[in-house]
Amino acid sequence: MADRRKPVPNTRLRAVRELEFQMSRDEFAKKVNKVGMAMGENVACGSRLVADWEDGRVACPRAVYQRILTTMTGGRSMADLGFRLPAPALPVLPAARPYGLQEDSVERRAFLFDGAGVILALPLGADRQASGKIGASEVRAVKAAVTTLYAHDHDHGSAPLRQAASEALHTAYQWLQSGTYTSRTESKLRSATGALSIAAGWLFYDSGRAGDAHSLYGEALAAARIADDPELEAHAFGCLSLLAKASGRPREAISAAQGAQAVARNLGSPRLLSLFNMREAGGWALMGDATATDKAIVRAHTLYAQGPADADPPWLSFYAPGELAGLECLARADLGQHERAASGAEQAVLLHGDAFARNRALYTADVAIQHAVRDRPEPEAAAEAAGRVLAFLPEVRSDRLLQSLHNVAGALQRHGRVPAVASWIEEYRTTTATGGGRA
Repeated sequence: MADRRKPVPNTRLRAVRELEFQMSRDEFAKKVNKVGMAMGENVACGSRLVADWEDGRVACPRAVYQRILTTMTGGRSMADLGFRLPAPALPVLPAARPYGLQEDSVERRAFLFDGAGVILALPLGADRQASGKIGASEVRAVKAAVTTLYAHDHDHGSAPLRQAASEALHTAYQWLQSGTYTSRTESKLRSATGALSIAAGWLFYDSGRAGDAHSLYGEALAAARIADDPELEAHAFGCLSLLAKASGRPREAISAAQGAQAVARNLGSPRLLSLFNMREAGGWALMGDATATDKAIVRAHTLYAQGPADADPPWLSFYAPGELAGLECLARADLGQHERAASGAEQAVLLHGDAFARNRALYTADVAIQHAVRDRPEPEAAAEAAGRVLAFLPEVRSDRLLQSLHNVAGALQRHGRVPAVASWIEEYRTTTATGGGRA
């Protein structure tokens, strides 16, 4: 199971900020951005990310921030600044042998996860230096990395992909900073890199690292405005809305969702607007405003019913009918409408079919929770749904899924005398104790 020990505060970094720089967190974040800009790094550090560093919620910053902090502090290493460096990863072989029929499913899954870096590797090797000419092939490579990230994340969760995504993003930024290209290629590469920032941000969000996700979404927003890319700008606003809701900031979630709608209004994609209206509904629901929630949900369904359009961006493929139903069920749950939330989550799982394994697992967990906490609890139905969630492990590896399982266990504790519930709780404890859900 994921390590859930209490974060260790980084008192050394805080001392550097307060005693040496004599800055507030907001001032320090602005200094990071200023130094990054001078170095050619496109970052969007905020006081929340600085707080995550100092409070120990982020054990070690991403590579781009490591470079900036080292420059800011006169060459100090991350260890000098109080960060805990991760253990070195095992090397990944550059080539893979074909799968044989004799291999079992565990070996195939292990190869898929361990080989993520190979799959996502961008073609920046010994034969192509970062200072070389950058053209259409590099832009296509960044876009292909985005597509690959989303495809693997939908089915297997974020845990195996974070490092590969970070490395791909680092390569794309190298091309932007050191490559030679035309102004047209620069715009396309910047947009593609912004899309990669969003994909990486999603992986960090799914892993419970909200500070890193917020920074990456901010970088994408900056890239969108520099490249004059309204679709990317709307996408970044939508992601910031999702992150704000997940962090318990409903007003910010509503404002970001409305910002996304304003940008997307002229893009010609009703379903994109539908998604952003559903994001707004989530914010209203978290505030407890049922009337505003219902209005936003009605708008979302009306727009969705207009059907797909040529202007729909490729990443919107996840917003299928199952996701529409699932997002509504989450809003209903926040409003305390547990019966409607349970039926909506069941509908979401059915409509997803065999696709989007991680989302099916999450909505199945919602089914279990809503059955357990509704006005007239149905513990047997809750235990049955909870059993289906465990079946997704270990192939789906997501911190959010582990947290959902923890929430399911908490909701079922009050029904522990029901045999089906007691049996599930024992299976859950066994699974997590043996690392079956490790993210």
